[in-house]
Parts: sequence; structure tokens; C-alpha cells
Amino acid sequence: MKAVIPTAGKGTRLYPHTHTKPKPMVRLAGKPILGHILSNFESSDVEEVVLVVGGPMKDQVVEYTQSEFGDRFECHFVEQESAEGLGHSIYQAEPIVGDEPMVIALGDMLFRQEYDEFLAAHDSFDGVDASIGVKPVDEPQHYGVVEKRDDRVASLVEKPDDPPSSLAISGVYVVEDSRALFDALGRLVENDRRGAGGEFQLTDALARMLDQGAEMATFEVEDWYDCGRPETLLEANRVLLDMRESSDTQDVGNAVVVEPVDIGDEVDLEGSVVGPHVSVDDGSTIRHSIVRNAIVGRDSTLSAVNLEGSLVGDNATVTDSANNLNIGDNCTVDL
Repeated sequence: MKAVIPTAGKGTRLYPHTHTKPKPMVRLAGKPILGHILSNFESSDVEEVVLVVGGPMKDQVVEYTQSEFGDRFECHFVEQESAEGLGHSIYQAEPIVGDEPMVIALGDMLFRQEYDEFLAAHDSFDGVDASIGVKPVDEPQHYGVVEKRDDRVASLVEKPDDPPSSLAISGVYVVEDSRALFDALGRLVENDRRGAGGEFQLTDALARMLDQGAEMATFEVEDWYDCGRPETLLEANRVLLDMRESSDTQDVGNAVVVEPVDIGDEVDLEGSVVGPHVSVDDGSTIRHSIVRNAIVGRDSTLSAVNLEGSLVGDNATVTDSANNLNIGDNCTVDL
């Protein structure tokens, strides 16, 4: 089975950080979002990954994947020349996937569970053409929604005004009949049948498969984190750090680190309290500061600050501040 991971989205909800890196390359809890996704596939039977890339920063995704995971997976890269929706993105993988089964994992979604659990759940169903990860939510109108009849999917709709159920599609799909899905996507694209947001929606293609007699089931996702927004990126960082085994506190020089944290290589901490729930990338400096619930990028400097619930990009400098900040790469903030 192949894994298909779309990574070509613009990531507008994570501006300014995605001005300088693709959304899946935004770092939390010690590695980029994409690194966490691929790591969760390492214990599964997936041997090949197909990454849909696009835009002027696509080489960051290619280089990182080959460098960090090239020994574990056979890596393929296909280009989405224009961002026209999730369905359009998955359609680009057809030349590589062909008729083989695939698992689709969105490039900005992280889960508490590993993908081998989802694949095992799929394998427990008898004779289905696809299965979809779902979770009940309070506001299903903001998601793709599944309606079930008995133990099978009865209908699918993307962001409905009047949702038929509370079961939201959570960003992981296992497809046995890949040919049927690609045919459905092809009809949408070739006939310019766009759905919600004026884009080609994967949900619409799956609904077309249902109309043509496909059998689909669902499996439950415990928790998922849409890392496309600053607040959920910080939440995912907290959850991933909490899952690590570590001591409660430790001293680092004349600084205090309050676990759980992730401290990169060649990080200089001086006269500061760092943590809990802080990720600091390589080469950064934190002096005379208090930093909690934050993600600090590579080669950044914090001096005399009190930060909480903040995102600081790469090569950024922040001094004399007590704030909640969301600043991108190569910025200087002096308050």
C-alpha cells in the first residue's frame, strides 16, 4: 500500500510562517509537521510514499523527505501546478498510485494514534472499497460530514449548511479501489465541477463513488489536530511534548527548563525559565526571559521577554516584551 500526502497548499492561516516555508515544514515538538506524519507511518506496512508538492518552496519538502526518510520509504514526488483543492491534489498522484490501494494522510493533520491502527481498522471491514476516519464534533458544518446507515456510509457532503450528522471527516482515508476514486476525481476536474470554496473536493469524488455503488465504512479517530492554525499548532505541540518520557524539571546552566520541552542543538539558555510546553529549534538563544507554551524557530534570539502562547519564526529577534506573539522568520521586535 502507498501513502499519499498532499503538501502543496499555501497555508494562508499560518501566515507569516508560511511565507518562508511550506505548511508541512513548520516545526513543532522537535521536527516539522511532515516529519511527525512520516514517523507515524514507520511502524505500518506502507513502503512507498507519494508527496504532492507545489509552489516555489517545494524543494524544502523534497530535500527533507529524502534526507530524513529516504532509507525507510521509497519516495515519489508529483507536482500540483495550481492549488485547486484537495481533490485536485490527490488526482495528481494517479500516475504513481494507479490501481494500487492507498492511504491518504493530509499534510497538516496530526493524530494521537499511529497510522497502523487506522490500517488495522480498515482491514477489519469486509469487502469495502474505502474507509474514512471520523469523529463526532460540535459544529460539523465546518467539515466534510459522513451520514451512516447501519455500519456503512450512506452519504458524504462537504461543509453542509444543514449537516446530516455530527460525524466529521478527520483527514485520513484508506482506499482499496483507487481506480474508482481517480475516475471520479477525473470527472470532476475534466468537467470543472467545483465544490465548496470553488475547489475540487475529495469528499465530492468519494460521494460519486458511493452513487456508483461503492461500499464504504468508517473508523473512529480519537483526537486530531489541524496544524493549519496557530492555536491548534500550539495545542499539537503541547500534546506531542506530553507524550514524551522526561523528568519534571531540569537545570541547564543557570537556566531552568520545566518539562516537557524540546530543546534543539546549540541552544544557549541564560538566566531564563523555559517551559512547560516549549519547542526551541537549533541555534537559538534565550536570555533573561520566561517562555511558556511556545514554539521558537531556528537561530532566533529572545532577550528580556515574557512570552506565552506564542509562535516565533526562524532568525527572529524579540527583546523587552511581555506579549502573546505570532511573528515570522527574519523579524525583529523591540518593545
